[in-house]
Amino acid sequence: MGVAFSTKAGLGTSPVASVPYSVSLVSDLLTFGGWLNLLSVIQIITQIVVMKFKCNYIEIAIQTVLAFVYGYLTNFSCFLIKDLTADTYPVQFAYMLIGCFVLALGIWIQVKGNVAMLPGEAMNRAISIRSGKRYENIKILFDVIYIVVSALICLFFLHKLQGVREGSIIAAVLVGNIIKLYESAYKRITTKA
Repeated sequence: MGVAFSTKAGLGTSPVASVPYSVSLVSDLLTFGGWLNLLSVIQIITQIVVMKFKCNYIEIAIQTVLAFVYGYLTNFSCFLIKDLTADTYPVQFAYMLIGCFVLALGIWIQVKGNVAMLPGEAMNRAISIRSGKRYENIKILFDVIYIVVSALICLFFLHKLQGVREGSIIAAVLVGNIIKLYESAYKRITTKA
């Protein structure tokens, strides 16, 4: 739903979905969700390589299933909110913020639960573990990389930025920082309990 709201905002989709969305604008070979599935497979392979094949392969199998469910649910969420309108900039901005907060919450729950994650987040976690860098910072880095790649795809094939705008950049910086806020709030709540 976070990806759907980010896309509906029209200010640029969420960073993790920006590459599949841009490719879906260029090629109708797969749906938006289908291209998202393909990116997930690439992220799973990257994760395995980063961890030097020392992975929990049951978790990898679960991630693979989750990736395809995620692609389907992205298409379904876009369908659910297809009739919402975003005809003013404040409404677009509000949808973009809703998308960021929903995405951040889902990612934070995955990281906090320490169970099978979606491939993009699991890849970020693997890189964080291997590099010793904070997860949130790795996420921000990859979000920026996704936006740059998406912009290049749009400029090269469509000769204009489409699907990547200020909302994508804001989300690239904001989602990782919202995750930090959720974690900080969680620590305050659990410390008091």
